[in-house]
Amino acid sequence: MALFFEFLAQQWLLVAALLAVVIMLFMHETRKSGTSLTPQQAINLVNAEDGVFVDLRDTAEFRAGHIVDAMHVPTTKLMNNTGLLENYRDKPIVLVCKMGQSAGAVGKKLNAEGYAKVNIMTGGMMEWKNLQLPVVNNG
Repeated sequence: MALFFEFLAQQWLLVAALLAVVIMLFMHETRKSGTSLTPQQAINLVNAEDGVFVDLRDTAEFRAGHIVDAMHVPTTKLMNNTGLLENYRDKPIVLVCKMGQSAGAVGKKLNAEGYAKVNIMTGGMMEWKNLQLPVVNNG
């Protein structure tokens, strides 16, 4: 361990460069999955530009409470058929999952397939409910 710290002290410039590259790579990868939006920013975007909320959760979670007019397409179904969102190819799409973490993979796939305005709602439905924003129950 002492050798490791000695290396860090002697090669601090290399270590700093490595950290900078790792941070840039992380930022690049997260940007590819879509822009992160707060629930309020997502509402404003969908309303202003005729976008759509796409709820990626399973059917039971969706029925327990979802955003008004949200389109329900479970993650596995959308990963197998992104054409389900063809009508929204040039419109804002806000991906919503349970906690805002699993939507990244779907966002990355949609971006790779040419969807222009893919966004991810940070915090997912957990944050939406914490902010006491309205939900529709179907069950």
